[in-house]
Amino acid sequence: MRRQRQAKIVATLGPASDSRDMIQALFQAGADVFRFNFSHGSHADHQARYQIVREVEQRVGRPIAILADLQGPKLRVGQFSTGKVMLEAGQEFTLDSDTSPGDQRRVCLPHPELFAVIGTGQSLLLDDGKLRLQVVDAANGSIRTRVVNGGVLSDRKGVNVPDAVLPIPALTEKDKRDLAFALELGVDWIALSFVQRPEDVLEARALVAGRAAILSKLEKPAALDRLEEIVQVSDAIMVARGDLGVELPPERVPGTQKRILRVCRQLGKPIVIATQMLESMIVSPVPTRAEVSDVASAIYDGSDAVMLSAESASGAWPVEAVAIMDRIINEVERDPLYRNMLDAQHEKPQANRADAICSALRDVTQIVGATATVTYTSSGHTSLRAARERPMAPILSITPRLTTARRLALVWGVHSTISDQIHNESEMVNAACQTALREGFAKPGDQIAITAGMPFGQPGSTNLLRLAEVWG
Repeated sequence: MRRQRQAKIVATLGPASDSRDMIQALFQAGADVFRFNFSHGSHADHQARYQIVREVEQRVGRPIAILADLQGPKLRVGQFSTGKVMLEAGQEFTLDSDTSPGDQRRVCLPHPELFAVIGTGQSLLLDDGKLRLQVVDAANGSIRTRVVNGGVLSDRKGVNVPDAVLPIPALTEKDKRDLAFALELGVDWIALSFVQRPEDVLEARALVAGRAAILSKLEKPAALDRLEEIVQVSDAIMVARGDLGVELPPERVPGTQKRILRVCRQLGKPIVIATQMLESMIVSPVPTRAEVSDVASAIYDGSDAVMLSAESASGAWPVEAVAIMDRIINEVERDPLYRNMLDAQHEKPQANRADAICSALRDVTQIVGATATVTYTSSGHTSLRAARERPMAPILSITPRLTTARRLALVWGVHSTISDQIHNESEMVNAACQTALREGFAKPGDQIAITAGMPFGQPGSTNLLRLAEVWG
């Protein structure tokens, strides 16, 4: 089942979308990757969804990626004796280590590691930025603040600290339990929340040990200070505009998104744009015009994928949300301006064999009018470097590894197929032509461009480029 577009769709599963019929409908509407949000649901819930996705995958005959999104160190206030309080602008309010219920004057902040890094003049944002506090002083396990923007604060609302690098690991004990469970299930991608430093990614990579690819979610301004390093050690990046949009001034989010996109394109790492893309469709069967423009802009900018969160997990119109996202992407990619923008954003290849071959591949497909770019890959490296070039022709990726095919479902332009291991160039050309015919990428007489690594089956050895005419 071939998609007629290059950018991919990530759909989050949840209470509104965990039945067999619904998951199948979401795939048929356009979902390429299913996200399991470990901030919600039990392990039993995720296991049931996993089994259904794999059954759907078997039925449709196309690799589907599963992304396990770990909760990360979400900071929250404690509880109030009355459940909630009203904070007025100008009043003083204290966050401390006292575990007793809070009141109008104070509440517990059950994160002792924060007290050492909070300083006078810094801001604390509560409840997704609805309330803003300015720190007056911090000492002896107590942070005294003045309310800048007031409002209702209720139990367990989130806390954001935009002005500090927090001395907390990206993986909590809950995350480590969830990670072990997700890897045992066999998920394809692990999403790390609240990544601040490359060391956060390296810690997770040691635990993952190659069993899944790692996607780093950029939600903290501190991550931007070491952006290139984080992208370099990650397998993919997500611009998680929820918390990032809370901690950054809203007017800076679009420019930050474009900066992250540019770095990912330079380094050839897939990038997902997420959060509030079609949020009105949680309750409405149609999106706002602004939301449509937001999705379209992410595609014009060259994103690998766009993501639905509550729209598909708990909204009233999950299938419709995926379907409209699919239509938006198709419409953008048919626009001649889209190709012009991709070409204008094209990054120089890096000084290695894979990029030299894939850069030539991009030129060759355009010159000869190839209908497909065929990549042979074991680890996925060749297909990733080809996708970095954003060639005119779609990328037909052939791999002997199902795990590789599934991971590539997230990547721009890549249509993954499973094939037996090949042993020589003649087998390679024959398999490429037959697969291109079978999958609808070519007809007899068409030209295809083929790239691979020799010796075959050796990861990271991209060094061959071949043109072939498809025969019947």
